[in-house]
Amino acid sequence: MTATELGKALRRWRDRVAPETVGLPSGGRRRAAGLRREELALLAGISVDYITRLEQGRAVNPSGPVIEALARALRLSGDERAYLYRLAELVPPGPEVVPQYIPPSVQRLLDRLADTPVAVSDAAMTLLVTNRMYAALMGDPSGLRGFERNGVWRNFTGWPSRVRHTPQERRAFEEDMVAELRATAARYPADRRLQRMIAELRARSERFARLWDSGVVGRLETSHKTIEHPQVGLVTLDCDTLRVDNCDLRIQVYSAEPGTEAAEKLQLISVLGTQSLVE
Repeated sequence: MTATELGKALRRWRDRVAPETVGLPSGGRRRAAGLRREELALLAGISVDYITRLEQGRAVNPSGPVIEALARALRLSGDERAYLYRLAELVPPGPEVVPQYIPPSVQRLLDRLADTPVAVSDAAMTLLVTNRMYAALMGDPSGLRGFERNGVWRNFTGWPSRVRHTPQERRAFEEDMVAELRATAARYPADRRLQRMIAELRARSERFARLWDSGVVGRLETSHKTIEHPQVGLVTLDCDTLRVDNCDLRIQVYSAEPGTEAAEKLQLISVLGTQSLVE
């Protein structure tokens, strides 16, 4: 397969994705009904220049994470995703690697929850995709790269967060995160990227190293979260984690009981969006 064939496939798939189906405005002058390059870049977390070079055949050997991000942003089916990997002369991740593929059925579910803060993570707690409401509530994660997108990494390396815990809640949360990560590492022992992240975390965080060496194994369960929003203040929301077993994904959904102060604050956050937020 040539880079030109890869570029043709990307353009063809980009042209068929209507902006409104991925939460983007469809107004303005458009030469085609599909995504612009800058819109695909935004969805995939890849520079516009790199997408342009891929489509024009001037970039070769794209990495696996780039191909996976493009497959998610373009809403590719399983067969199309495998084809994209072959065009890039890569082998799709096998069953021994933590899966990051979001099937169309899950994408449709996310589309129906457009007015609810939603985030999808893989089994290692790496953030794969979020919607507009999640970004408004928790802060825009689009600038996160590499291990920065992993929740365990951020929590143990001091990244700022809008989530607020009591000291006891914080200890329990960290224990549960490490317990789930260990269970995931046991299911995917050949995932080199996961093993590298664990090794680097052990070197950077004494707290993580102690918890990891204790051998805790389990699941991360959360029933609610208190978030400190820069404009709205503290808001405590129900936090439900839906597990998609056949592709080992985690869908985190934030909600509030109708008629409560939390529901009113969540509605205000929806109106504010991300444009006026101050990190």
